[in-house]
Amino acid sequence: MSAAPAEILSLRRFGDDQIVTLAKLVIESAFQPIVEAATGAVFGYESLMRGFQKLGFASPLELLDKAEEAGQLLALEHMVNSRAVAGFATLPEFSTRTLFLNFDSRLVGGENAIVERLVNHLKRANIAPSSLCFELSERFDSGKMPDFSALVRELRLAGFKLAIDDFGAGFNGLKLLCDQPVDYVKIDRHFISGIDADARKRHLVRHTVNTAHVLGTRVIAEGVETEAEFQTCRDLGCDLVQGYFIARPTTHLSELQPAYPHLALNGGGHRSSATLDSILIRKQIEQLPAVRESDELESVFDLFRLNPRQAFFPVLNANGEPRGILHEYHVKEMIYHPFGRDLLKNRLYQRRISHFASPAPIADLDTPADEMLKIFAGMDGSDCVILTENMRYAGILSASSLLKIINEKQLKTAQEQNPLTGLPGNRAIRDYVQDAILDGDQPRYFCYCDFDDFKPFNDTYGFQKGDLAISLFAALLRRHFIGEEKFLGHVGGDDFFVGISGCTVDELQVVLHRLLDDFASDVRQLYLPEHQAEGRISGHGRDGTAKDFPLMRCSIAVLGLPEGFVFSDGQAVSARIAEIKSRAKASASGLVLEALGV
Repeated sequence: MSAAPAEILSLRRFGDDQIVTLAKLVIESAFQPIVEAATGAVFGYESLMRGFQKLGFASPLELLDKAEEAGQLLALEHMVNSRAVAGFATLPEFSTRTLFLNFDSRLVGGENAIVERLVNHLKRANIAPSSLCFELSERFDSGKMPDFSALVRELRLAGFKLAIDDFGAGFNGLKLLCDQPVDYVKIDRHFISGIDADARKRHLVRHTVNTAHVLGTRVIAEGVETEAEFQTCRDLGCDLVQGYFIARPTTHLSELQPAYPHLALNGGGHRSSATLDSILIRKQIEQLPAVRESDELESVFDLFRLNPRQAFFPVLNANGEPRGILHEYHVKEMIYHPFGRDLLKNRLYQRRISHFASPAPIADLDTPADEMLKIFAGMDGSDCVILTENMRYAGILSASSLLKIINEKQLKTAQEQNPLTGLPGNRAIRDYVQDAILDGDQPRYFCYCDFDDFKPFNDTYGFQKGDLAISLFAALLRRHFIGEEKFLGHVGGDDFFVGISGCTVDELQVVLHRLLDDFASDVRQLYLPEHQAEGRISGHGRDGTAKDFPLMRCSIAVLGLPEGFVFSDGQAVSARIAEIKSRAKASASGLVLEALGV
């Protein structure tokens, strides 16, 4: 117990000007994996400072504050980052990973020295700048730093990636996200801790994810410590996750794994089956050749010459992630200027592809077509939406392709409507359920309606009377459920589906009981007077035996999802509904309602 304080005190005897010298003796880099939420594959690592306690500091921030007071912050930051880069270069497959480094915003104004020294260091280690992502903490008020935009531009032009750290816990995260072309948003752990049990946190994170995706920015959930937190973050659409549930930080880099299978076993993937949207999008995707930020400008001229009808090409970093598009008019002026091409080739001019690239909306291949259209419309003057799969470039969608998708979707939906009732069929129902379970803004209810004793009625009166009963029920559904918050579907035969959001349980029960009563009353009129008087008909069961059956009624099994509750397993809905349906048929009222996630 006495050894540690003695060590700290001995270090304290040195002056503040020795902070960096002493830090070189004790500071180590620990790496914590950042993984793809859908697959568990490692995307990159955050470098975390370890050993600061030996200098008598309670946290890395305290050490950085002291270094800033002593005028040694730049030197300390460079030393720490250089060690992290050196460790990163020893990892297998480092060229396909990203190293996340914290950037102290108080260094704004001196970024040229940092960028130049780091670029030189990376060249010696054979690491592409796009393999490094600087985390800009929201805890420092960048709004008071006039050179902040210049810092962001300098880092991006050098090929580095940028992330907003501690999003939601500081001064101006939304302003940063709006004004600066960042690649990632790291949601502060305050919003992740206990998110599975906190509807308000789920609501905020979900909208942060949606906002970021519209702007072409990926989302990282940090501080994920439990399986329930991980599943909730994944289901809310977070692209990447980081925290103790995935892996703890380690200074022993040999312990790091390329993937963490326990995440994939937790139901990796946002959708359990291909939706109509994803099928249509994959049919329309255009596999445009892409240019790399690190390519020579001469290769761009060749690309435009070989593809005279193509006005733009996607720009990727060395890791295959989209960075924007390079349009012909971005370089046309230089191409046609008498000395333009010679100037571009001049190393003193120092113009790279990254200087000419402009932002473009980015969306995952599984993004619904309607959301894709919103993303496209939200970026004025954009030529396309760049599509990604597992964070990497997959192709592009043009405006005309998007319109084709929307049109074909409408045609397919119309074709799949049940010809008898005109209601959407199974694919539309499945897509509705899959979208609804991921949307926790309001309470949602899935109602599965099934006629009881329909077969003996159909056998006795014929299929035309059976179709009349089915049409009668469809008409009742349209009468009782009106509005945008209701979805009506026809599973097939005498099975129907109703999706409802935004109402209370009591309000729903009133409407469903009224529907059941109206159907029982109206369908009774389809029976002969003697059958109505007896309250039964004779027929044969499914096993072929003769017996009496009561007059037909409808039973309804309802599965409710409370506000804020989200998950991704659509098959779990079907399994739970099957249990409730049998109890609904056996109940006196014909209605059984249960809640999931309560």
